[in-house]
Amino acid sequence: MTELSKITPSQLSRLAVVYVRQSTNAQVECNRESTERQYQLRTFAAQLGWPAAAIRVIDQDLGLSGSGLSTRSGFAELAAAVALGHVGIVLALEVSRLARNNADWYRLLDLCGTTDTLIGDADGLYHPGLFNDRLVLGLKGTMSEAELHVLRARLNGGIRHKAARGELRRGLPTGLVWGEADGEVRVHPHAGVTDAIRAVLERFAEMGSARRLWLWFRSAALPFPTQIPGGAEIQWVTPSYTNIHQVLTNPVYAGAYVYGKMRQQRYIDADGEVRKRLKRLPPDQWGVLIHDHHPGFIDWATFEANQMRLSANTHPTPNASVGALREGSALLQGIALCGHCARKLRVAYSGRSTVASYYCPGDTLANGRGQACVRVGGARIQQAVTAAILAAVQPAALQAAVEAAEGLDNAEQAALAQWQQQLEQARYQAQLAQRRYQSVDPDNRLVARGLEAAWEAAWEAALQSVQSAEQEVQRRQQHPQQALSAAEREAILSLANDLQAVWSAPSTTDRDRKELLRALLEEVIVTHDSEAHRVHLTLRWHGGLISDIAVALPRRAATVRTDEDTIALIRRLAVHYPDAIIAGVLNRQQRTTATGLPFTVNRVSNLRTHWGIPCFTPPTEPPVGEPLTIREAAAILGVAPSTLHRQLNDGLIAGEQVTPGAPWRIVITDALRARFTGQAPAGYVPMVDAMRLLGVSRQTVLQRVKRGELDAIHVSQGNRKGLRIKVQNPTLNLFDDPASAGG
Repeated sequence: MTELSKITPSQLSRLAVVYVRQSTNAQVECNRESTERQYQLRTFAAQLGWPAAAIRVIDQDLGLSGSGLSTRSGFAELAAAVALGHVGIVLALEVSRLARNNADWYRLLDLCGTTDTLIGDADGLYHPGLFNDRLVLGLKGTMSEAELHVLRARLNGGIRHKAARGELRRGLPTGLVWGEADGEVRVHPHAGVTDAIRAVLERFAEMGSARRLWLWFRSAALPFPTQIPGGAEIQWVTPSYTNIHQVLTNPVYAGAYVYGKMRQQRYIDADGEVRKRLKRLPPDQWGVLIHDHHPGFIDWATFEANQMRLSANTHPTPNASVGALREGSALLQGIALCGHCARKLRVAYSGRSTVASYYCPGDTLANGRGQACVRVGGARIQQAVTAAILAAVQPAALQAAVEAAEGLDNAEQAALAQWQQQLEQARYQAQLAQRRYQSVDPDNRLVARGLEAAWEAAWEAALQSVQSAEQEVQRRQQHPQQALSAAEREAILSLANDLQAVWSAPSTTDRDRKELLRALLEEVIVTHDSEAHRVHLTLRWHGGLISDIAVALPRRAATVRTDEDTIALIRRLAVHYPDAIIAGVLNRQQRTTATGLPFTVNRVSNLRTHWGIPCFTPPTEPPVGEPLTIREAAAILGVAPSTLHRQLNDGLIAGEQVTPGAPWRIVITDALRARFTGQAPAGYVPMVDAMRLLGVSRQTVLQRVKRGELDAIHVSQGNRKGLRIKVQNPTLNLFDDPASAGG
């Protein structure tokens, strides 16, 4: 079977797709011959019989690898067109252009075999649906994938072998340059650049924090040197936090040659795609680490100490690191450990108090309830640790005071030196721009017109930099930091004999105290002896020494409790009344809290919560036979609450009180309902008429009603609401004997 015989009219009626790809951008720019050969496949498609309008070129994947780790939009478009049956033939210069991994390759083969699509390269035409062609294409895909592996292994092997000797030239950080010999690294010849790097490393030993060092650079308005990888010129910019942090964490500044600090990992993302990422490795897993490879700014021991200090400044992880210094009065923050379970103690502040307390986050189960291992106040503990620290540093206090007096102006001198070097560099740049501007040949106007404008602008910018640097140097020279006088030096030296005054001075911040504690102590183990009512402190100093301190805890005052009868009364009242009414009852009975204060709603609520007394909950429906409040009873009887209060005071109806001063409560009965009606029945007269007919006072009538000698009802309708009295024998005098009157 000839190759042209594989082409059918059905395939000619569809598209001919030319797939163009180069692995890297460098190949696209430099290896143009290969790219041109791939584009010439359009002519080959026309020779096979496809019209020009049906030939399509997909070149979106130029500069992308075919290993399957890169997202190739062009290949995805090709696979989609083949799956839809729009493609009759796929042309590529070779199989490796379509895919370098078998997963993508065999997926394309399956789609082409299903949709009757041909695949063509420089060797011929293939139909994936035919066994022999499928076998050849499969071998080509396997060889393409193996070729990529072999090429990569050869390149990586050569790179690792050269890096193992320290001769592989890679990008160096600012302040270091490559020499002429193999693997030779030199310090940058520019003194300003090296001084700026040394200032970062030296000042970090004093400040101990990358952020504080960065803020010092910003406050002093010092520029920082940066260099584009592969570039020769140094750019002076305002330093960022990243610039400072990179200087502190780069091992090249410690004279070490390092290769393989990161490792490439492959993973599957949320969409199921294979991705790759770089993982930073610890120093013990670096591929190459050669100490003393070149002159450095610091030694390796100092570099490791800086890394430990930086790692300790990060946010603390549980039981892992002491963490960064933070504000607050907790001097033992991050270094205090529980003596029972060895967990790191946490800090807590209660209310508005500025004194910290320490507690253990781990709880042990005892008797079915959780109990904290350690929970103690920090005042006495911190005082004991402070006394031990001051006693330890007392012998070296005089030497420290002398060094502090001599080093007060180091920062100002370092900043002035930096600006003087900046002024020198600015003057050099201005002179260089002037020489370039003056060296333009005036006769060659075609060149002069373009260069004069650019170099004149550069000259003006350089002159402005010189002026700014001169002004800053003059300002610092005119207002230098005053040298210490003899009296000031004597005062500083006298403080060595009174370290407690220095420690307690308002100018000494909590951060300063914590830095001193961490510089001397590695950890403080706190063990609480509840029976002896004391805390045992174990101080572990840097260097291995251990000190033991016993601290007595303050005794708690006797607990003040509310009277038992008051609690019992609140318990009875809470069944019937809310907290506001209970507070009023207690105050009317002249009861007070445990501290002698009158009761309020909040104090009653706190007492209920403490003693577990339920809150009053009004019922949804009035209970039958249950005592009701005056307001509830008035609503049921259809009268005003004041009416019931009057009748209770007059003794006409019955009521009860839980305790003297508590609100009245009334039981609704049929007899009580009968005493309240809308209209007066026959024979019932108002109180005034009853008084006139009986010839007695109102109080006498009410007393007769209470004794049951007269019937009374309350009328709640009409113009004359109120009591109605039933007078059976109006001529009877109340002072006469009823027995004789009846006879």
